[in-house]
Amino acid sequence: MRAFIVIILICTGIASCSSLKIPQPKTEFRGFWVATVVNIDWPKNGADALEKQQNDFLEILSFYEQMNFNAAIVQIRTAGDAFYSSDFAPWSRFLTGQEGKARKHQEDLFKWMIRETHKRGMEFHAWLNPYRATFDLKTEVLSPIHDYNLHPEWMVRYGKKYYYDPGIPEVRERMVRVIEEVVSNYDVDGIHFDDYFYPYTIKGEVFNDSTTFSQYRLPHQNLADWRRANIDSLVRNSHHHIKATKPWVQFGVSPFGVWKNKSTDPRGSDTQAGQTTYENLFADPILWADQGWLDYLLPQVYWSMELPVASHRKIMHWWANNTTNTNLYIGNGPYKIRNNADKAWEDPQELPRQLYLARKTDRVKGNVFFSAKSIMTEHEDIVSELRKKYYPHKALPPVSPFAPLMEKKSITLRMLKKTADSLYFTFEGLDHFRYALAYKSNKRKMDAYPMKKLQERTLIQENGVVVFPVEHLMKRRHVAISFIDFYGRETDPIVVPLKHPISMKESTNINSNLSK
Repeated sequence: MRAFIVIILICTGIASCSSLKIPQPKTEFRGFWVATVVNIDWPKNGADALEKQQNDFLEILSFYEQMNFNAAIVQIRTAGDAFYSSDFAPWSRFLTGQEGKARKHQEDLFKWMIRETHKRGMEFHAWLNPYRATFDLKTEVLSPIHDYNLHPEWMVRYGKKYYYDPGIPEVRERMVRVIEEVVSNYDVDGIHFDDYFYPYTIKGEVFNDSTTFSQYRLPHQNLADWRRANIDSLVRNSHHHIKATKPWVQFGVSPFGVWKNKSTDPRGSDTQAGQTTYENLFADPILWADQGWLDYLLPQVYWSMELPVASHRKIMHWWANNTTNTNLYIGNGPYKIRNNADKAWEDPQELPRQLYLARKTDRVKGNVFFSAKSIMTEHEDIVSELRKKYYPHKALPPVSPFAPLMEKKSITLRMLKKTADSLYFTFEGLDHFRYALAYKSNKRKMDAYPMKKLQERTLIQENGVVVFPVEHLMKRRHVAISFIDFYGRETDPIVVPLKHPISMKESTNINSNLSK
């Protein structure tokens, strides 16, 4: 009998662990990186027809839409090239099959990608690699208008690649111009840098910027401090010009996961990483956050939870305890699942445990997966658990801590028209809004609605037209509608009766000053 009771208690404990209640936040950054360099995620081949590339991109969006993710981070500059028509870089061979070769089609593919991403309620963050100039030493494949050919004085050969020299002011100015071009011409939600600033250290190699150092250093600067000042300058100026062009566009950086080891600085993490973002890449994201130059910080913490030299648990807590003045998201590495020397990744609970840890940590506001394809065709058992336990409902992306307070705006419903498959609303006052959200509601208005009550999220069309399919709304007497502006801020909801079509005269009572 005693043994039987013990078995029952053990089983009960196992059951309670497997049914662990996972917190479900209303706002959470749920992102995925779409790596385009050497066609890691997309397009599958630069020589593919446009239609196939579009279908493949939609396949990625559809998968993550079903996962209730809300942000695509898409690489549009891999190595001095561009995935759009640029005055500063040639077309990427990873997109068109031949560097500098433009596609003969009328539609702007980049605008199409952004539009399709927005249709699915996702943010589009344009990911640029600032200083990698080539992916290898095959410079004969480069376009005549690539900076390697136009400005050889900007280039430093290091290992098996060429890099821009960050110490040259004209190089930093070029990067700012590249960013301004993207922000001015495209409806992106964010500009995103990854972990490549100065290159990772290669044993036996020297990054030969001695001439630049001699020319531009300040009297008090040693080489390491001077290099970090160069990267600081790029980040500060990028932030300034983004906000001057479109203040709602966010700026985020995804640094290497270890800032410093505690062995070299007591402020560092309890890790033994072979390289660090501060000492090897000459990047100081903690400073950038403190100075208010970032809307979000997204360290790449791709290690397993208890890896001795670099524990995901310890590193995540370190960033949570040392990041201020910006939103903090965590980069996860599902590309390692069942495909890594670290056997912890054989455990199907490794990634879920990382997500649960992030959810329990107040400072952490979301997660991003590298890379997009890593869970799309494999690991259905893990994907199924993520859908059911971690992402059963949609979530809104967090708003930048630097977004201004929403001004009071009068939004007026002028007309509601029903058809067999859609509800058409016409509002006045939606010029500065991107999305409309429809929640289950009764006649009584709530100050805010949980995401489990969300029925539809749709782009606002021209002239304030909002279209919701009737599938989830037809049998309801009321619907609560809120709006999201370009900063990602949600208005207070208004409750709209659905029993009868609303005419212009009836609409005057459904008018609300909405502010947050």
